Amino acid sequence: MMRWTLIVPIVAFLVLVLTWGRSPGGLLVAVVALALIGAVIAAVHHAEIVAHRVGEPFGTLILAIAVTVIEVGLIVMLMSAGGEGSESLARDTVFSAFMIVCNGVMGLCLLVGALKHRVLEFRVEGVTAALATLSAVATLALVLPSFTVTTPGPTYSTAQLAFAGVASLVLYGVFVFMQTVRHRDYFLPVQARGEDDHADPPPARTALISLGLLVFCLVAVVGLAKTASPAIEASVAAVGAPRTTVGVAIAMLVLLPETAAAVRAAARDRVQNSFNLALGSALASIGLTIPTIAVVSIITGSSLALGLGPLQIVLLALTVVVTTLTVAPGRATLMQGTVHLVLFGAFLFLAVSP
Repeated sequence: MMRWTLIVPIVAFLVLVLTWGRSPGGLLVAVVALALIGAVIAAVHHAEIVAHRVGEPFGTLILAIAVTVIEVGLIVMLMSAGGEGSESLARDTVFSAFMIVCNGVMGLCLLVGALKHRVLEFRVEGVTAALATLSAVATLALVLPSFTVTTPGPTYSTAQLAFAGVASLVLYGVFVFMQTVRHRDYFLPVQARGEDDHADPPPARTALISLGLLVFCLVAVVGLAKTASPAIEASVAAVGAPRTTVGVAIAMLVLLPETAAAVRAAARDRVQNSFNLALGSALASIGLTIPTIAVVSIITGSSLALGLGPLQIVLLALTVVVTTLTVAPGRATLMQGTVHLVLFGAFLFLAVSP
C-alpha cells in the first residue's frame, strides 16, 4: 500500500480534531481545504481496494452506505443543536444529495465515459430497479408532505411521519437484498459478466486496513466540511444567496469521494459501477436519513419540515423523467450526459437565484 495513502487520512483527521469547533479564516481555511482534498483522494483509493476485495456490487454499496451513515449523523447532530433553519435541514440536504448524484454525478460520469468510449452500456434491470425505488422513496419523503392536510405547512403528522420512515426503510432494505443476494447479477458491469478483467484481489489484511482508513477519511471529509461551513455561510451571505445554498455546498463537499470514485469507474468503461454508486447513494441518503430523523423528531417533539416547494418539486420530477429516459435503452452517449449536467446547472443556478 502506498505510503501517502496511510499518512493522508491520519493528517486529515488530526486537522479535523485541531480545527473542530472553530471558525477558520484565512490560512486556516486553506489548510482545511487541502486536508479535505487529500482525504477525498485517499478515500477513493481505499474504497477501490475494498471494492476489489469484496467484488461488485458490494464495493460500491460499502462506500455509499458509509458516506450516508456519516452524513445522517451530521444531520442529526445539527438538528439536535437547533438554530435557524434546523427544521428544514434534513429536507434541504436530502434534496441536494438527490439532485447532485442524479444529475451532477451521473451527468459527469456519462460525459467522461462517452468522451473516451463513445457508447456506454449498462444493465437495464438493475438501474431501473434502483430508479423506481428512488422515485417512490423521494415522493413519499419530499413531495407528499406538501400536499397532506392533517397538519399545516410542508409537514407530516406523527403517524404519517412514522409510516414514511418505515416505508423508506423497507424499500431500501428490499433493494439492498435484491442488489446483493437475489439478483446480484443485475448490478454487475456488462463487460465483467463471465470474465474477470481485474488483477488479483488484495489480501484480506490489506482490505481490512483500507476499510479502517476509509472510515477515517469519510469522517474527516464530513467533519472538515462542517468545519468549513462558517466560511461557506459567510460567502453565501456576502453574495446575498439564500440560506439553503449552504446545504447545497456542504452536500457537494460530503459527496466528493463518491463522485471521484464514480467518475474513475466511468473512465474505465464501467459505467454500471458508476450508476450503482450514484443511484445507490441517493437511495441510501433518503432511505436511511428519513427513518432516522423521523425517530429523532418523534422522540424530541421537534418540528420537521420535509415537503419541497413547487420549484423543487418540478426539478425533482424532471430529473426522474430524464433519468428514466436515460437508463431505459441500456446504452448512453454524450447527449444524455450533457442533458443531466444542464439540469444540474439549472439546480445550482436556481438554488442561488430562486
